[in-house]
Amino acid sequence: MPSSPSSTARVGRLALLVVALCWLAVLFDGLDMFIYGSVLPHMLAERALGITPDQAGDLGSYATFGMLIGALTAGTVADRIGRKKLMVGCVALFSLASGLCAIANGIAVFGLGRTLAGIGLGGLLPTAISMVSDYAPRGRGALTIGLLMTAHHTGGILSAYVALWVVEPLGWRAAFWVCVAPLLFVPVLAKFLPESLGFLLAKGRTEEAHALARRYAVELPPAKPDDGAPAPSRWASLAHLFRGGEWIQTLLYWIASFGGLLLVYGVATWLPTLMRGEGYELGSALTFVVLFNLGGIVGMLIAGRAADRFGAPRISAIWFALTAVGVFLLSVRMPLALTFTVVFLTGVFLNSAQTMIYATVSIRSAPQSRATAVGWTSGMGRFGAVFGPWLGGQLLAANKGDWGFTAFALAGLSSMVFIGLAAWRGARRPAGDGAGRALIGAH
Repeated sequence: MPSSPSSTARVGRLALLVVALCWLAVLFDGLDMFIYGSVLPHMLAERALGITPDQAGDLGSYATFGMLIGALTAGTVADRIGRKKLMVGCVALFSLASGLCAIANGIAVFGLGRTLAGIGLGGLLPTAISMVSDYAPRGRGALTIGLLMTAHHTGGILSAYVALWVVEPLGWRAAFWVCVAPLLFVPVLAKFLPESLGFLLAKGRTEEAHALARRYAVELPPAKPDDGAPAPSRWASLAHLFRGGEWIQTLLYWIASFGGLLLVYGVATWLPTLMRGEGYELGSALTFVVLFNLGGIVGMLIAGRAADRFGAPRISAIWFALTAVGVFLLSVRMPLALTFTVVFLTGVFLNSAQTMIYATVSIRSAPQSRATAVGWTSGMGRFGAVFGPWLGGQLLAANKGDWGFTAFALAGLSSMVFIGLAAWRGARRPAGDGAGRALIGAH
């Protein structure tokens, strides 16, 4: 029986509520993630906490290491306590951790704050993606997730303005105090965000699910048919990725993801500092952060459509090649307007190139191991996210900051080669699954 207009309107309002709350949470996630890179030029100029370039790289890696822990444990924790509680806890954690950074009296305490913030950041994004997927209108899942991902880059844009408007008159600590403000959002999230109906049903909490459905006047998700076949275990699904010659393709995906996230987080952390090293004023360097993230928003909105038409593997390889060209060009002194254009286009390609790796893995993997394949590809890539900020710091410490863009460009070229090889080996499987559905968090 088709839904009535009033029922459809209620479902739409509920989806809008969930997406809006998750979008704001991910906005704060992006602000907290990018704020360190935005204020880093100030911290280095002032020798805040006695920080040196190599230590700055280490501190940047602490947050990404925390994100690795958060991302790998989010699913297990959410299965135990629920997605809503985990989201609320993650927002509270990275907000309080920013307060620890603001009052830090040494590098050790500051590093602890960034690590704890990273755990919250890493746990929030996949949980928010799962939440909006549950409540997305039918046939609009990819669009909804793509919209959610724009919040992360909007947070990056906001971080540049916080650094520009707050740090100059009040100092770098004020920027981290701004990142404590999302604590005010925690009660709102706790009160108005509904728990996932799918989670409640999966945990056998049917009475709560029915009560929630009655409250919002929506239908419960249909029960999945049980064909009697046991679901493969996590380790069985992982073993499937290494059977026969599959291990070669699996490793190629992992290496490509490593290079992609090295590039994403290396550039995100060091872009303002490297641009200042190229002779640009601080205001221009922070404008680059804004343009880079604007490009990320545009890229997220067009990547899935391009991949649906031309194939995710092809788009991923081309996007990484264009990213490498753009990143390398940033090491060349150009007219300011041209540099702005290059930064914007680099943001378009860089941020969605990694997403297309996940799309490729999703399309080329067998159904019974698809979730495991994407999860482990993302997890292995997180090691690149840890390595990228560290690498930038080591180059600056060795007075080779001008090599930073070259090193990141080489990472983009390597990902282009490895995702191309992996896709070529997996070409025997038809790519008809639709890349848009794999827009599940390039970060």
